[in-house]
Amino acid sequence: MNNDRRRFLKTSLLGGVAVAAGCTPEALTEQQQAPQPITPLKILVLGGTGFIGPHMVREALRRGHEVSLFNRGRTNNELFPDLELFKGDRNNGLQSLEGGKWYVVVDNSGYVPRQVEDSARLLSAVVSHYLYVSTISVYAVSPAPITESSPLETMEDETVEEVTGETYGPMKALCEQRVLAEVGAARTTILRPTYICGPGDRTDRYTYWPVRTSRGGEMLWPGSPEDDIQIIDVRDFANFTVDCLEAKTPGIFNTVTPLQSFKMGDLMEDSLAVTDSDMTPVWVDKEFIAENEVADGGGLPIWESPDGEYAPLSLVDGSPAVAAGLRNRPTRETARDTLSWWKTLPADRSENLRAGLSEDKEATLLQLWKEQQA
Repeated sequence: MNNDRRRFLKTSLLGGVAVAAGCTPEALTEQQQAPQPITPLKILVLGGTGFIGPHMVREALRRGHEVSLFNRGRTNNELFPDLELFKGDRNNGLQSLEGGKWYVVVDNSGYVPRQVEDSARLLSAVVSHYLYVSTISVYAVSPAPITESSPLETMEDETVEEVTGETYGPMKALCEQRVLAEVGAARTTILRPTYICGPGDRTDRYTYWPVRTSRGGEMLWPGSPEDDIQIIDVRDFANFTVDCLEAKTPGIFNTVTPLQSFKMGDLMEDSLAVTDSDMTPVWVDKEFIAENEVADGGGLPIWESPDGEYAPLSLVDGSPAVAAGLRNRPTRETARDTLSWWKTLPADRSENLRAGLSEDKEATLLQLWKEQQA
């Protein structure tokens, strides 16, 4: 839908509401132009100093809210020295929160169901709203598109507390259930993001692509330029989080780029555009990737074979979040800002990508691909 069409529909709907309420178009315009004051909130963030937490904290502070943090006080302590910090460990160490009172809580550090249940039970009585950050990994394999009502992962032994590639999704699904049971659906927001990327990302899953592109030369690209992928810029995610807090928006929301709007070819074009690189893409088909186990060990982050088991997780419907206010910035802006941030890192970090193909492995695979094509 183009912007003019969207604008027309929006104003038409507003006009209909105004007529029904007895308002004139002139009065509606005046109301729209008048500033809408927002009452500052007392926000408690469980975590707050990792990757997504600082973006959420900064956005909340920018809007004039009061933020307190709960964490162990061991990571990035220099970020918010002026904020109230409640020190504690989520593993049976919530005592510092007892007796406190906040308007809303953001739980972006909960992975173990027992621990999430404990915090939700303690805070349910002292907050008006609870926002839990989950993941699209909660979804079981099912036909695309994935929606908020799609089947969720389960696990036989729900007492397991070790987070692995196999338990991560089911444990997050259990965490969601524990929050809903303790706080109630009317006072709970659950956000299910896909790959969160942008400045500060410690996983390098998205970062690999523009950084590797900047090095130039022949570069292995998986599958086809038309293969669907999805991301969410950490700043867009943070903005939507604070929107939900301010409105106390209940519900479950997939937070992703719009369905089928972003493809591997777009990622390549973005990476080229922001690097001014002489990189030459070599598209390697999915059969070669499977035969040579190219994707194993995070070698091709974000991409999934379009006929693979996890392909539906690249086809997630995020329209309810958009209807609730989520706005996705242009993906090229994400690429540009990610690369700019990457250039500020010390050499011992920037020279060691945590995802993607090593130079040697990529060179070996490219040579093998050329030999097969010849």
